[in-house]
This record gives sequence, C-alpha cells and structure tokens, in this order.
Amino acid sequence: MTEVRFYQLQRQSLDQVLPVLVSRTLERGWKAVIETTGPERLSAIDDALWTFSDDSFLPHAPASEADPAADPVVLIEGPGNPIGATVRFLVDGAPLPGDIASYELVVVVFDGNDEEALAGAREQWRAVKSSGHDATYWQQDADGRWDKKA
Repeated sequence: MTEVRFYQLQRQSLDQVLPVLVSRTLERGWKAVIETTGPERLSAIDDALWTFSDDSFLPHAPASEADPAADPVVLIEGPGNPIGATVRFLVDGAPLPGDIASYELVVVVFDGNDEEALAGAREQWRAVKSSGHDATYWQQDADGRWDKKA
C-alpha cells in the first residue's frame, strides 16, 4: 500500500518548500521523480532546486538529461519513472499516477490559496482514499512548520 501525503502550501511558495522536502527524501537514501504540468514549470523547478541554498546541492536533472546511475531526482512533465524512484512528487496539479502502487510514497503539494488547486487536491484525496491507500494531510502553521491535520 502506498502512502500519499498532501501538503497544503499557505505561507511559503512551492520553490521554498519543495527543495526541503526533496532534501529529506535524499537524506533517507530514496530516489524521487518530480512531476509537473509543462516545460515552463519544469524549468522553474529545475532553477529552484539549483538555487534554493548557497550551502547545499540537490543532485537532479530533467528526464531528457537524466542519468539513472547518477541522478537521484528527475523532473518530468507526465507519466514515467526513468530512474526507478520509490517517491513521486506531484506539483502544479499533476495527476495521480496510474501506477501509484509502484511507489512507497507519493507527495501531492498544492497551493491552499488557489481555489482550483484546492479543489483538485480534494478530488485526489477522495481518489486515494477510495483506492485504499494511506493518506495524510499536512498544513503549515503560523511558523511555517507542518501540522498533520488528517
């Protein structure tokens, strides 16, 4: 059974939060795929992962440039898992993967200040729950820490 975590952004942007979540993934020795919905967003996320901190480095590559042996994080615009990752991040409204059961963890990150993104995340929540996967919902508190809400 796949664990699916929903992270509702309210006080920080995706560019601020995603690098931290990816760092924690790499600290655990996991590989990850980050799925977005278009080339412009893929490029922006690529830039954010390169520049989020002056004193750390997140090894990653877009799928078109990825080396499965060297890149533990790959950015994609649709289905696929070119590095055999066990973690999948879904951002910008990317859909749940058809092969969700092949992942240990799926992380849905959405903008809680955007009604369309919020509605999409609710639909995904219902789909995850009805398929029998474990789902948790996390929301940022006033200090930017994550509180488990469900």
